[in-house]
Amino acid sequence: MERAARAFWLRSPEKGEIRAVGLPEPGPDEVLVRTLYSGVSRGTETLVFQGRVPENQYDVMRAPFQEGGFPAPVKYGYLNVGLVEDGPGGLIGRAVFSLYPHQTRFVVPADAVTVVPEAVPPGRAVLAGTVETAVNALWDAAPLVGDRIAVVGAGMVGCAVARLLAGVPGARVQLVDIDPDRASVAERLGVAFASPDRADGECDLVLHASATEAGLVRSLELLAHEGEVIDLSWYGDRRIGLPLGEAFHSRRLAIRSSQVGSVSPARRARRTHADRTALALGLLADPAFDALITGESDFEDLPGVLPRLASGELPALCHRITYG
Repeated sequence: MERAARAFWLRSPEKGEIRAVGLPEPGPDEVLVRTLYSGVSRGTETLVFQGRVPENQYDVMRAPFQEGGFPAPVKYGYLNVGLVEDGPGGLIGRAVFSLYPHQTRFVVPADAVTVVPEAVPPGRAVLAGTVETAVNALWDAAPLVGDRIAVVGAGMVGCAVARLLAGVPGARVQLVDIDPDRASVAERLGVAFASPDRADGECDLVLHASATEAGLVRSLELLAHEGEVIDLSWYGDRRIGLPLGEAFHSRRLAIRSSQVGSVSPARRARRTHADRTALALGLLADPAFDALITGESDFEDLPGVLPRLASGELPALCHRITYG
């Protein structure tokens, strides 16, 4: 017998709706999951919502369980925590994280879910994808003891990166953002805060996550001689201009990208995607990450909530969606 579920779909750019969907019976190596929480990634998901995925990135930007295609209609999302209702005996009743879109129930292969550790509240576990991005960024950046580090852009990813960097012994870590309200978030994360014009320079390393041209330019300005920017931002269909004349070459500066779709080359030979996800979930035992969850709405309200998140009317880091 086919089971019923409800899913959020982007009908057309900036127009979302809830659709009824049918679910198959789970096979012997599959699980039926009832969603408890999902998270809206305000950066990538709002670009998708606005129809701003470049055509040459359609394949790269596909979410693991996406249905439909860009720009729309498409079912998109990748921060989901649910309860296993059917499947292999060892998983039934367990809270699990998966890269599934916003949907009340779903069936996926059992190896597509990761058990949430007992020490991690399910409501916090929606941040696993974001913390996994931060883990990959630190593998790429390879910060050293005593480094002078700035994180430019205090969104979900920047805040998660800053919290992980706070554990580097002797490091000077500063979270940089144009929004003064992020100062209280930085305090909860255990790092210093500064506006871009007051940020400390002479940095060995800058991790950029503001997704703005001004933020990337300022990141270069904050570097010490032979310093490096690790750019975590995704700019969608926008072109970015940088001052690569001036002192860029004489100071031997560097810019390098980091992207979560592939495990960092620094660990690829020894770590799988599953290893990285499990590590991220374990790190979420740290209650400081609760600072990244700044709002909550019911699933049925999602068609009205996403336009407000995309426009900035509803300010948020991670906006959590609850399921009845």
